[in-house]
Amino acid sequence: MSVDTERNKRNAQAFYEMMFNQCQPRAAIERYAGAEYIQHNPEVADGKEAFIAYFERMAADYPGKSVVFKRAVAEGDLVVLHCHQRWPDNLEYAGIDIFRCDAQGKVVEHWDVLQVIPASSNNDNSMF
Repeated sequence: MSVDTERNKRNAQAFYEMMFNQCQPRAAIERYAGAEYIQHNPEVADGKEAFIAYFERMAADYPGKSVVFKRAVAEGDLVVLHCHQRWPDNLEYAGIDIFRCDAQGKVVEHWDVLQVIPASSNNDNSMF
């Protein structure tokens, strides 16, 4: 069976855009999540309702937060998004989010790592 990696990339980005930028985690789960939702971020409990509660709280606590996708890479049922997150008070992060999609292209599992973008660097390369 072949995997539609382009569809999976589109769905993972649309899921993230709706949940994070549009602050609509319930709609994102309803439209883009599969039958289950497994969470590996230790700050977020497992399951769809826990995801919704966490990101509804985040939207209320951090109005104006945004994410820009710098890269999207897919292999098999996995999608990796390299992201630039901007938060209130001029906080910026470089993030990597990994999503696993089911056979229908729905998001069913998530891992992430996040790094503060420092004011200075020991090299002239950007985080992106």
